[in-house]
This record gives sequence, C-alpha cells and structure tokens, in this order.
Amino acid sequence: MSYVNPAEFVGKMIDAGEAKVFMSTRDTVIRAFMAGAILALAAAFAVTITVQTGNALVGALLFPVGFCMLYLLGFDLLTGVFTLVPLAWIDKRPGVTLRAVLRNWGLVFVGNFAGALTVALMMAVILTFGFTMAPNEVGAQLGTIGTSRTVGYADHGAAGMLTLFLRGVLCNWMVSTGVVAAMMSTSVSGKVIGMWMPVLVFFYMGFEHSIVNMFLFPSGLMLGGDFSVGDYLVWNEIPTVVGNLVGGLAFVGLTLYATHARTGANRRRPVPVDAGVPAESRQAA
Repeated sequence: MSYVNPAEFVGKMIDAGEAKVFMSTRDTVIRAFMAGAILALAAAFAVTITVQTGNALVGALLFPVGFCMLYLLGFDLLTGVFTLVPLAWIDKRPGVTLRAVLRNWGLVFVGNFAGALTVALMMAVILTFGFTMAPNEVGAQLGTIGTSRTVGYADHGAAGMLTLFLRGVLCNWMVSTGVVAAMMSTSVSGKVIGMWMPVLVFFYMGFEHSIVNMFLFPSGLMLGGDFSVGDYLVWNEIPTVVGNLVGGLAFVGLTLYATHARTGANRRRPVPVDAGVPAESRQAA
C-alpha cells in the first residue's frame, strides 16, 4: 500500500493548496466542471441502485467510485479546496493571499455547479424521455429527496437550520478525510481504499454535501419536486456550503497542520523518544 506518514502527507497538502491557488482560471474551471459532473453521475448511480435494490447501504457502498475517479484524474471539488487551499495561506507561501484563496473557491464553486447542473439536465431528460412522460421510479425518488431535504428542514425552523449546518460539517469532515487519505499512499489501490471508507460513511449517513446537492436539487426541481429555488438556496445549498467549509478546514486541514506541519515552531520542536513515533519519523522531524 506504500503508506506515507502524516508529517510527509501534510506537506503534500500544503503544496497541493499552493498549486491550486496559482492554477489558471481556465484549468481551474474545467477541472471543477468535470469534478461536479462525475460526482453528479455517481450520485445518480447510487440513487438508481438504492431504488432498484431497496437497500440504501448498497448504493452508499458504490457511490465512492465517482469520488475516487475524479480525484485520481486530478479534478477539484469545492469541499476539497476548502480544506487544502487555506493551508498555503496559513503557511505563508509566497504570493498566496486571502484574495487568491477566495478566487479559487469562487471558480471551483462555479465549475462544480455547472458540471452538476449539466448532468442534472441530462438525467432529467433521460428519466422522462425528453419531458414527454412522468418521471420513472428513480426520477420520483430524486424529487422526493429534494423536498424532504429543503422543506423538511424548514418545517423545524432554527432547529432545522442547525441540523442542516451540522450535517454539512460532518459531511466534509468525512469527505476531506477522503481527500487527504489519497495522499497517504503512493499506490492507486492504497489511494482508492483510503478515499472509499470516509466517503461511504458520509453518503450512507445522509450528511449534506454541497456538490452532490448541486445535482440532487436541480434535478429534483426538473422532476416535479415540491420545493422552490429559494427553498433550495436558503434551506440547503448556502448553509451546506458554510458547514462544509467549517467541517473540512476545522476538523481536517487545521488539525493536521497544527500537529504535523514541519514549519515554524513545529519544525523546531523535538519529538520525544518515547512518543511511539517510528524512527524514520523522528529523524524527519
């Protein structure tokens, strides 16, 4: 599996964030578009499996195939750049400014949304034979998901908003763990195994992923879901984006950076001999 220890892969996280900041607008948007499209296809795949088998666990077990493909191809999700890109700014990499971080987030958001919306339209056409007939069973389920996860939260008021936000936090805690897990190995099989596990957890638990929702809710609206664009934005997408940012940065990016980054005080701090750290890690520190 060619395991890479935390002190090494945290350095890769910072390097990856820096590279994304300086990526051209064209490349950033194209890669984000493809990431949103592939993840949307994976979501459609998982919903189809769940409906056809009647078993949500089977759909969740297979959903991560899309996540693994898009990251192996070097595409970017908003949830991933929420975690990686700020680390380059916090690490004071030359030329990395807060404005540049926000620019990257904005471009990735636009690309992800465009990719997910494209697949949502394609799937809506497929599931209704070009809008000439009522949605099939899978289409009806997509409409139901959109309604329950917008109006369903609104029915509970502030408690519903808190629940939605926390589901967004927990989602990107897991998804960003998957992003980082891809850096824990130098082999394709090791990367896939590392990514698969936390993404399976997020999907089966029904946590809120902003890019998956960019597919589920527009397709739900096209397929007869009983909610509005305003419901989608206020009672799902916007709070989910904020929750995803907090979950990925606070519980994955910053915790790993604070305890493993070999910069500043951490680089100078000696590692206790009896700390249970392998010899090669003590030498690196």
